[in-house]
Amino acid sequence: MTGTKSILVIGGSSDIGHATALRYASEGWRVMLAARDIEAAQRNADDIKTRSGIETSVVALDVLQTGQLAGFVGGLPTLPDTVACVVGELGDQPRAETDPELAAKIMRTNFEAPALLLELFAQAFATRGSGTIVGVSSVAGDRGRASNYYYGAAKAGFSQFLSGLRNRLALAGKVRVVTVKPGFVRTRMTAHMKLPAPLTVQPDRVAEDIFRADVTRPRDVIYVARRFRLVMAIICALPETIFKRMRI
Repeated sequence: MTGTKSILVIGGSSDIGHATALRYASEGWRVMLAARDIEAAQRNADDIKTRSGIETSVVALDVLQTGQLAGFVGGLPTLPDTVACVVGELGDQPRAETDPELAAKIMRTNFEAPALLLELFAQAFATRGSGTIVGVSSVAGDRGRASNYYYGAAKAGFSQFLSGLRNRLALAGKVRVVTVKPGFVRTRMTAHMKLPAPLTVQPDRVAEDIFRADVTRPRDVIYVARRFRLVMAIICALPETIFKRMRI
């Protein structure tokens, strides 16, 4: 058991956040959920306590309020051993093409705000000399596609940020950075979508891979839906003259 360790889940009101927190709690980790929707996060916290017996705390955080991020990190009662950022918003691609405010929100939610927050934790972990940062990105960032290029561009930026952060912190001691690319996940965010079964996973599968990469089998980059690694390798290898004729 690892009862003295703790995890902070950013996006604790989400399905992936809930599953991730529950997986750690099942191993005795102390859990804190940070979310904008406090009521939803509290429901997740209550469920986690019922299932695991671990007291789970909830704290308010709107990652888009970037001016408040430093105060949030500095105001935590204890610096967690692991911080997992599962924040994300698919948005509406067609609307975003004509709505600059929506486009900006998609990009800020999926890249700018999480990156700024995790940089603060990186500095704190480096000073302490230990910690794990987990960022949930997306295969959508591997190559831009017409169907979701605002979301994909933001996730591409987030993946590159995590890669650079991992490179920097590798020289700083015992601080690790994990990039998670789930593929399609059956959540409330994708409930309206018809997802391909072979490339779709449940939130608890994402949570299990996050836990393993952090605790039992350290890894740097994870494609949760394993087949997506091959799919995206093929898509990325397509010549632009062919790719731009495709509707994906």
